[in-house]
Amino acid sequence: MFKRTRLGRRDVTDRKIRINQPVIDETEIEEVSEVLRTGMLTTWHGSGNKVSEFEKMFASYIGVEYAIAVNSGTAALHTALAACGIGHGDEVIVPAMTFVATANVVLIQGAKPVFVDVDPVTLCMDPEKFQNAITDNTKAVIPVHVYGCPAEMDAIMDIAEDKGIVVIEDAAQAHGALYKGRKAGSIGHMGCFSFFASKNITTGEGGIITTNDAEYARKCRLFRTHGQEEAHMAVMPGLNYRMTEFAAAIGLVQLSKLDRLNAIRARNAEILGSYLKGIPNVVTPTFPSYVKPSYYVYTIRVKGGSKKSRDALQKYLMENGIEATVYWPNPVHLHPLYMGLYGYQRGLLPVSEEASDEVLSLPVHPKVSTDELHYIAEKIGEFFVSDF
Repeated sequence: MFKRTRLGRRDVTDRKIRINQPVIDETEIEEVSEVLRTGMLTTWHGSGNKVSEFEKMFASYIGVEYAIAVNSGTAALHTALAACGIGHGDEVIVPAMTFVATANVVLIQGAKPVFVDVDPVTLCMDPEKFQNAITDNTKAVIPVHVYGCPAEMDAIMDIAEDKGIVVIEDAAQAHGALYKGRKAGSIGHMGCFSFFASKNITTGEGGIITTNDAEYARKCRLFRTHGQEEAHMAVMPGLNYRMTEFAAAIGLVQLSKLDRLNAIRARNAEILGSYLKGIPNVVTPTFPSYVKPSYYVYTIRVKGGSKKSRDALQKYLMENGIEATVYWPNPVHLHPLYMGLYGYQRGLLPVSEEASDEVLSLPVHPKVSTDELHYIAEKIGEFFVSDF
């Protein structure tokens, strides 16, 4: 049993409890300074000394042959789609419960995102819904490891390989997460990670593609530098998606900390979950026994009427210095863009729609103290038993 320590309101108004915070110290600062002193901030082919070292270290950590660093998680997804030749007339199956980038890159590449519903417990892609959505035009699927919980990858891979469909894992929130002992990003044909400032590790902005396929790796490297095989000799379409040397320098230090930081997140999630037990209207997350999530955030479901809704709880927590966040308030098929393009309407994907009305993510990052975790739970309990 964890010891509970009462915090007063003044303690958190002095320091807001943020939904996520990077863990940066003098080591990262010194590594960036070293790069700046060399004057070699980037290279045209995107494979400077720090970038190459980071790619090798990340590939080894994930357990794959290749890693290709780029300048954002969105760039990673776009590059992966381009590497496997997704284009006009193709369909790519995407879960509705994700950040819009997962779908937007499909659209930008000229293909059609086809949205499917999610598992009601994990909120990751439902394999049966994936199978039912396959057509002759389906060329790829992007399972998303929501909040750092790996999707049901064995079932997804079996279905995809039977149909010749490319599997691109969206592991933007799943650095170090495990599925049956395998790292997220090592199971599909490619995996895509984000190193945005809020993620389990960061390079400020950045991303990376992981794969065991040499040809996919080659095409990813070409695509990130305008399709150039050598300077001023383009052999395929591409963009400037290169990672900088100083971003990679930060990434090298961050990666060396990842397992330790994830262990703190897991401990914080356990503590917060123990404090939330028994609070009415709050459903805490559960995971399959063979999954080890990365705990990017700790996401509860809020059940209740209009007065005690998720949105009202979020507002109350924010007023009390707790940065609770909704990931995501609208499933992607209900964004105006996709409703307008493809005629999606509310009611088509009910699990995703219900989840988007109920989910609320709470901070469990390494900078949250045990006292602050108790304060978060205390304020949630206070909200549901009060008369306001």
